[in-house]
Amino acid sequence: MNNPETFAARRAALLAQMQSGIAIVPTAPERLRNRDSEYLYRYDSYFYYLCGFQEPDAVLVLVAGDKPQSILFCREKNLERETWDGFRHGPDAAREAFGVDAAYPIAQLDEKLPVLMANQPALYYAPGMEAKWDERIMGWLNQVRAQSRTGVAAPQRFHDVRALLDEMRLFKDEGEITLMRRAAGISAKAHLRAMRATRPGRMEYEIEAELLYEFRRHGAQFPAYWPIVAGGANACVLHYRDNSARLDDGAVLLIDAGCELDGYASDITRTFPVNGKFSGAQKDVYALVLAAQAAAIDATRPGVAWDAPHEAAVRVLAQGMIDFGLCQGSLDQVLETNDYKRFYMHRTGHWLGLDVHDVGEYKLDGKWRLLKAGMMLTVEPGCYIRPGEGVPEAYWNIGVRIEDDVLVTDAGCDVITAETPKSISDIEALVGRD
Repeated sequence: MNNPETFAARRAALLAQMQSGIAIVPTAPERLRNRDSEYLYRYDSYFYYLCGFQEPDAVLVLVAGDKPQSILFCREKNLERETWDGFRHGPDAAREAFGVDAAYPIAQLDEKLPVLMANQPALYYAPGMEAKWDERIMGWLNQVRAQSRTGVAAPQRFHDVRALLDEMRLFKDEGEITLMRRAAGISAKAHLRAMRATRPGRMEYEIEAELLYEFRRHGAQFPAYWPIVAGGANACVLHYRDNSARLDDGAVLLIDAGCELDGYASDITRTFPVNGKFSGAQKDVYALVLAAQAAAIDATRPGVAWDAPHEAAVRVLAQGMIDFGLCQGSLDQVLETNDYKRFYMHRTGHWLGLDVHDVGEYKLDGKWRLLKAGMMLTVEPGCYIRPGEGVPEAYWNIGVRIEDDVLVTDAGCDVITAETPKSISDIEALVGRD
């Protein structure tokens, strides 16, 4: 999604909300992995959202007011460095390609920022995101303040620019939705491949490799997060990432994996039997989580509170836990005491977009916000049963999570990852069938 008009419209919307003042939005720095080897570079999501520029060492400056400006600072053209590191736009080409009003070499940032900040009533940036940027911005501010006897005024008001951008990013435009559907489709193919490749005796990392292969084969640049490939007891570890154990006959395998395509994340979880056939207890827990997810998806529609899908899932899960002998008492008692949280300890979803746990407030004025068309979220109930006193042994080490990506629409919601199989019959027909 590299349409300059889209990014220009976003910058214009932010400038209009600012009304006056200056915003400074740097991209992410390059980071060392070890010695002189760097992590594969990934730009800052806020920066990318406003300009689409993907190179490191870049800063976007927006000046609001009667004559709004968008100014990009980036690396200069350097043919020698391009031989080592790849293409660089340089300021002139970047100005044309990304539709900003002006572009300058990043080396001129310290010279030009105090000038641009002078006589601006407000400063917008992201305090606390990077300590070095806090220090640098305060240094420019102090340079402007030092000119006060010459009649130059420094910004008097400070705003976290993320407060404005988070609300903008929460609502996906048609281009974003199209891209996220493509990412969802790639991730669905990866989960299908993983199901077909799974059989007793294989290693978790072998299945991880199948996922990563399918992501990249279809053009995704990254996994949106490192895949969780958790067999047996590992499925009860929410953020398990070792992916190093052998897959045992009779165990279930939980895979939480999604790709990132052109900056946008997908996020899918499926759970299935390693040998292709659910045992009785596994089938019971799986059917319970599937019913909880169906209730949560049914509750996902415009005008309901963010918490409604979670509450719908929890009621189904808690009743199932009572039925299985995992929790004691009436449904109301189990809900009131939070006894169900021994086996379901996380929320039922999160925002999804440029970040896998995307930005946006969940509450407004202390109340759960209402869902609206254009919001993208996950719906992912689960049940994780570790061995313990009073826990029926038949359920020990069964961990199940089922997660889909859901777009809120005017008519209700659209599950954009629906092509990823999750019925018991579909799963049992696929596992180990490569």
